[in-house]
Amino acid sequence: MSENNNENTSAQTPASSEPAPAAQQPQGEAKIDGNEAVNRAAEAWKDAASRNLPPLDLGEVPVPDDTANLRQGPSLHDGLLGLLPLVGVWQGEGQAHNTDGEQYAFGQQLVIAHDGENYLTFSSRTWRIDAEGKATGPDVRETGFWRISPKDEIEMTYTSSNGVVEIFYGEPFNERAWQLESASTMVTETGPKNLGPGKRMYGLMPNNNLGWVDERLVEGEMRPYMSAELTRVAG
Repeated sequence: MSENNNENTSAQTPASSEPAPAAQQPQGEAKIDGNEAVNRAAEAWKDAASRNLPPLDLGEVPVPDDTANLRQGPSLHDGLLGLLPLVGVWQGEGQAHNTDGEQYAFGQQLVIAHDGENYLTFSSRTWRIDAEGKATGPDVRETGFWRISPKDEIEMTYTSSNGVVEIFYGEPFNERAWQLESASTMVTETGPKNLGPGKRMYGLMPNNNLGWVDERLVEGEMRPYMSAELTRVAG
């Protein structure tokens, strides 16, 4: 496997990578508590508030089920308040620019859930879309975890179906946006060629959709790799 390691500092994502201007927290506003944050989320996404991950009847296990709905299942761990708005099931479309120079549209379903412990689960499925807007088959899948320290230091790890394993570090940009920078990128022999270190930004847009963008270092400069705008469909 090939590995790219870069010393991590506070992630500084270029303005061009931001999905949309996210609402800035007013200066001097006190941090809200968990109950108020859940209430705000429920108010912002009324249409999705009653929906959650479908249960799987595969026999009982002695741990709580994952939930992508803050009002169902175990309570969100207090340490995850800084990531609370991400919890949910999101779906939409985006654009990809792979390392071979190919550009294409894709659909995505992103599930960010929890089981009451101090981490979020992260699962993304994508599928290619043709020029007529029709799905033509599955594309890349990612699965991983988000963690955040008491000092608002974010850690995100993921593994992809195309042979990539990455560790990202970052911090909240504000209460509606989160910026991350890869500290370690490993690619298998059959994985994407010339995949450089990257930066990601996730942010809630003015319409409350979730926008995200992934940029990669190519020939000494950061270039778009993948980006999408997703609507909350559950949670």
